[in-house]
Order: sequence, then structure tokens, then C-alpha cells
Amino acid sequence: MKITESAEMYLETILVLSKQGDVRAIDIGRAMNFSRPTVSVAIHNLEKDGYIKISPEGNITLKASGLKIAETIYERHTVLTEILIQLGVSEKTASEDACKIEHDISQETFDCIKKHISNHRP
Repeated sequence: MKITESAEMYLETILVLSKQGDVRAIDIGRAMNFSRPTVSVAIHNLEKDGYIKISPEGNITLKASGLKIAETIYERHTVLTEILIQLGVSEKTASEDACKIEHDISQETFDCIKKHISNHRP
């Protein structure tokens, strides 16, 4: 099953927020600047598809399948941001552009970029 770019963004956001503590729907909404109803629908779908677990208290955690996707997208984001900054792009623009690229880039291209950046780190 192919996951949507939107679902990838939610999973990545949950991963990033989880590094700071418990994650609730309201935290996701604030981080992504989405309304409560929009987040509620997305979270329900992610739970139904087996990517996240919601505790009775409302805490959201990534299941193994969701964690794998989130870590992949987050790695792409950080590596692409780094290379764009090395090319002279401002940090803000690099992060925004990496966010757009991270969902569409092939694994082969990403692996080559990752190899290139690791061989040319200052």
C-alpha cells in the first residue's frame, strides 16, 4: 500500500514531537498549523492503517511501520537540508525545499546524494 505525502508528513511530525515528550493531536495541529478536525481525521486514518497507536489518555505513538516511514522521511529531510545549505541555500529555504523534495525523490537518487554528502563533508 502506497502512503500519501500527507500521511508521511504526519508521521514525521509525530516522530519529531516525540523527541520532546508525549504527543497529542493538539500538538500535531500546532506544529503543522492544521485545524483540530483536520488532524482528527488524519490521526484516525493513520490509526486505522496501523501506523500509530492512540492511548486512552490521547497520547499518540508510532507503531513499527509508522516509525520506519517517519525515520525515512526525517532522514531525507535532514540530509537534503544539509546538502542544500552546503550549496549556499539559506537554512530556512533549504529546510522548506527539502520538505518538498523528500517525498518524491527516488531511493536510488537519495542514496547517491547521501553517499556524496558523506564523502564531501567539511
